[in-house]
Amino acid sequence: MIDYDKFINNKISSVKPSGIRKYFDIANEMGHVISLSVGEPDFRTPWHIREAGIDSLQRGKTWYTPNRGFSELRREISAYFERRFGVEYDPDSQILVTVGGSEAIDVAIRTIISEGDEVLIPEPSFVCYNPLTALAGGVPVTIETKAKDGFRLTAEELESRITPKSKLLILPFPNNPTGAVMRREHLEEIARVVRKHDLFVLSDEIYAELTYGDTRHVSFASIDGMAERTVVINGFSKAYAMTGWRLGYALAPKEIIEQMTKLHQFAIMSAPTTAQYAAIEALKAGDGDIEYMRNEYNIRRRMIVDGFTRLGLTCFEPEGAFYIFPSIQSTGLSSDEFCSNLIHSQRVAVIPGTAFGDCGEGYIRVSYSYSLEHIMEALERIERFIDAPDAACLNG
Repeated sequence: MIDYDKFINNKISSVKPSGIRKYFDIANEMGHVISLSVGEPDFRTPWHIREAGIDSLQRGKTWYTPNRGFSELRREISAYFERRFGVEYDPDSQILVTVGGSEAIDVAIRTIISEGDEVLIPEPSFVCYNPLTALAGGVPVTIETKAKDGFRLTAEELESRITPKSKLLILPFPNNPTGAVMRREHLEEIARVVRKHDLFVLSDEIYAELTYGDTRHVSFASIDGMAERTVVINGFSKAYAMTGWRLGYALAPKEIIEQMTKLHQFAIMSAPTTAQYAAIEALKAGDGDIEYMRNEYNIRRRMIVDGFTRLGLTCFEPEGAFYIFPSIQSTGLSSDEFCSNLIHSQRVAVIPGTAFGDCGEGYIRVSYSYSLEHIMEALERIERFIDAPDAACLNG
């Protein structure tokens, strides 16, 4: 009998599986489940973008690309970022095209973090930052964001968690799972702390195009003095409904991109060729697609916030991304009990808040990246679940 444990890196064996995928897998196995669990647009990739990818295949453009991505794509990323967010990046030295934003996050953390360095991570937040920090030999230091602050990171909370070992701050805004955004005045306060303590910043801006109301996303790199100490992560999955194309990018000072590129070279080599051709078209002609999808998400946002409010579940109103993060404390159930009982009794899949950090207890994440009909049916089932007299003791 082989003892496989002795062959497995203890860092990877200590990492817990994603709490998001647990309920995704249950939903797939059960069948007939209304899922509001996964953060994936229900829109198809716009046809003109798909057509560009198809055309590249028909022309036999299936070879490797440069490690950093096609120069044309990097030029378009540079033009897009200046046009939309007012920050200039040199396409030849400050941009790296990656396999999704997830690879960009991983490579950035491994480039910056040495053994024992502390990484400041606001939570609730996306599931990858903590384990990727640990795998890089860093020490995750979580900072709880609170509903009373709009789930924003405050300068005071950040300051309180900094030690001499602090090196990197993660800024995950617009936020998954809460839908919180950081406005310019909030970012300027954070920037003052960053300068004071000589921190570097990873700003995950994958939801940059999905903000609602009059105030659009402000990139942290646009704050005075921050471009030189920030890696910005972005990509095509959310803004252009291109999740399966697996394409993202990092923008950073050339000294950082040079080192990130070495990791990318040896681990991945280059991002998918077909996806890069499609992404060029998205950046050139996709602004209208972004506006259309954002408007549709906004309609859904209003419906689902109103729906949960009507059900008596306190709900912070999200200003970005496509999630709500309602409190379920009034039900007397833990986050995991609520989600488990709901999926087994009413076949609706949502994600426990604890998947995004321990401070997510008492909350659930609900995605509204689904059709209005899908959302309406889910709300009806959730209402039946909450109204059930034995809802608090269901065992599934």
